[in-house]
Amino acid sequence: MNRFIAAASFFVAAQSLAAEPSASAQVEPKAAFERLKSLAGDWQGQAGHGDKSFPAVVTYKLASNGTVVMETLMPGTPHEMISMYHLDGGELVMTHYCAAGNQPRMKLDTAASTKDELKFAFVGGTNLDPAKDGHIHSGTLKFDGAALRADWSFWAGGKEQGHNLFDLKRSNAAAASATPPAAPARPQSPEKKK
Repeated sequence: MNRFIAAASFFVAAQSLAAEPSASAQVEPKAAFERLKSLAGDWQGQAGHGDKSFPAVVTYKLASNGTVVMETLMPGTPHEMISMYHLDGGELVMTHYCAAGNQPRMKLDTAASTKDELKFAFVGGTNLDPAKDGHIHSGTLKFDGAALRADWSFWAGGKEQGHNLFDLKRSNAAAASATPPAAPARPQSPEKKK
C-alpha cells in the first residue's frame, strides 16, 4: 500500500511539473527586443475600446542605430502616441508617451512572456498618479504569423477599466525584408590617428 501511495504521489508531482511552463518557454529580453525589431514598417487594421472600433495605423521604426524601436500609434492624427522600446542592462523596457500627457513605463515580464507573446508590466511613470489617474497599465503584443494583436489595459482610479485592442496586419511587405542602413563610421579621435 505504501508503494502505491508513493508511486501515485510521484505521478501527481511529475504531472504538475509537466503542466508548468518550462524556463525554455520564457523569452530572454534581448530575443524579445529582436522580435520587436522585426515589426519595422507600417501596419493597418482595427483598434477598439469596448464596443467602439475604428481603422488604425501603427508604424514601427528602428531608431538610434537600431537600439530603440519606436512605435507610433495613429500617426498624423490628434491622437498620435509614441512608445519607445529599448534594452536597459538586462531588461527590455518601454515608455508610452500618451496623448493624455502622461508617460507610463513598463518592462517585459519574462516569466509570463514567450517568443510569440510579449507581456509588459507597469513599473511607474511620469505625470500620473497610478492610484487615481487614467493610464495604460500593462500590455501584450501577440505575434501570429503576418498578424499582430496588441492588448493594452487601461486603468483609472487604481483599477482596470478596460482594454485598448489593436488587430493589425503588415501593410508593406517590403518593409519586413528591409534591413536598416549601417551607421556611419565614427571618426577617430585625433590622439588615435597616426
